[in-house]
Amino acid sequence: MKHLLLVPIITTCLITASQAETVRVGFGAEPYPPFATPDAAGELHGWEVDITRAVCAAAELDCEIIMTSWDGLIPSLTTGKIDFIAASLTITPQRLRAIDFSDKYYQTSAAILGPQGDDLSATPEGVAGRTIGVQSASIHQAYANHHFQEARIREYQTQDEANQDLFSGRLDGILADQLILADYLTTHQGQICCELKGSVEHDEAILGGGVGFGVRKGDNALRETLNAAIADIREDGTYDEISARYFDFDIYGD
Repeated sequence: MKHLLLVPIITTCLITASQAETVRVGFGAEPYPPFATPDAAGELHGWEVDITRAVCAAAELDCEIIMTSWDGLIPSLTTGKIDFIAASLTITPQRLRAIDFSDKYYQTSAAILGPQGDDLSATPEGVAGRTIGVQSASIHQAYANHHFQEARIREYQTQDEANQDLFSGRLDGILADQLILADYLTTHQGQICCELKGSVEHDEAILGGGVGFGVRKGDNALRETLNAAIADIREDGTYDEISARYFDFDIYGD
């Protein structure tokens, strides 16, 4: 993470509950469909927003959204500006040195997207000599820097910027979450330009063991509250009902 800047764009109540504990939830300000995307009014919508609402309701927490830049999320958490992170933050050994995590609430693979008909592949040999786009400060950037050392790695602040450069021919490929890439392929640009080149070989030390809510080190009470709420919405069908609005497969993973 690069800095401590917190840029609050909107403040929204996820639930209203009498006597509920108020907690501040950090979301990335950058669009990340289908997980969290602001509309014209600045209101966030998406699968991760709906899941967080459900978790907050199950936990009887009055959750207030604080939007900030992606690379400011962990500094905002550790300095007390937010109470937990809900921004597709993968649980990795490196991040566990700085913060704690709830149990996972989804898990997907990392994949390569490239031009239709190109022989690019999701291997170190398949991207050698190519220019590959990644989102800055992401696990995909870390993976590319470690495994794709023969490729040229180009960083972007948002996934949308990387997608645009791939469409415009300024990139040979993108490394990102497979769900994010699949969502781009449903757009007009994605349909006419690109195709998935396959999933990369999983490296748990870098890509982690699923996505969880990030909490401050030692905040065991909030972590356990979130864990119980995740289990509750998994058990009562709320998780599956929300997920079915967005996906035709099990996003939770094994």
